[in-house]
Amino acid sequence: MPSPVPEPGELRRIAIESAVACSPRLTRAFRSTPTDLNLTTKRNTHDLVTVHDRATENELMRLLLAAVPGSSFIGEEGGSRSGADTDGPEAELEWIVDPIDGTANFAHGFAMFSISIAAAVHGVVVAGVVLDPVNGLEFSVDDAGAYLNGERFGRTAPGLRADPGSIAAESAALEESTMNLVTSYPSAEALDVDGPKALERFARLVDSYATVRRTVSGALELAYTAIGWADVTLGVDTHPWDVGVGQLLVRRAGGQYLSRFYDTDGPERREPHLAPCYVAVAPGRRAPTAVRVVEELVTARRAAGYRGKPDS
Repeated sequence: MPSPVPEPGELRRIAIESAVACSPRLTRAFRSTPTDLNLTTKRNTHDLVTVHDRATENELMRLLLAAVPGSSFIGEEGGSRSGADTDGPEAELEWIVDPIDGTANFAHGFAMFSISIAAAVHGVVVAGVVLDPVNGLEFSVDDAGAYLNGERFGRTAPGLRADPGSIAAESAALEESTMNLVTSYPSAEALDVDGPKALERFARLVDSYATVRRTVSGALELAYTAIGWADVTLGVDTHPWDVGVGQLLVRRAGGQYLSRFYDTDGPERREPHLAPCYVAVAPGRRAPTAVRVVEELVTARRAAGYRGKPDS
């Protein structure tokens, strides 16, 4: 009979310990040569992978499945394993892992990457960690709240789930013109899909916000938004491992997370980490321009019959 699923606080601890165990390898490898990294590409020249992505994912899989036998695992580099070794029910717990979120940064010596581990119980993310090994930043989350290096931050009571529809209307002291936004849009793939409209949308963001940064590290972008170092994050064509922990960090800290799917015009009833597009806003902020940009993008792509990248 399978073991009971640990409580979110325990899952957070397991995620942290697994990430910490794998971080020395990445710290040692950071800013080594392309030969040492064994740098290759996946779908295109913008999508890099190193020998450390694969090795770290394999080690995380081993550690997490040893900690919770019978759980399942999905990783960005294609690693997957089901905890159901028999004809029994699917595993209640799934680990959603990005071994190096921000591989392009890691490969080019830019200190903006992390190990991201989310724990989902019956499809709902309940805990996780985003560990930046170079800068010593450990963002983690469970049902009690959001934490940086073990110290809780944020302003909401445990378990509250903010209404994403209120993002554009929430009152706040800061104007958009004083805030900073982080995004990876438009990517090269988005330019292929959206054409000149992608650059027009990006120009609107640049015009509306004090600073727009393309940091190309979704997990850390959301962690920075949760704690308020970034005011807004806008994501397009993301995957569960990009946002699994970050979206929960934002919501547990008291921020807002608006998720949008391509294949429905009705209320969003699926879990937010499954949505390909989102706007995340730090506690006490409002971001109507970012919300409009995402809504217009999703509406246009739906009308054109777009349903996401082939690997989505």
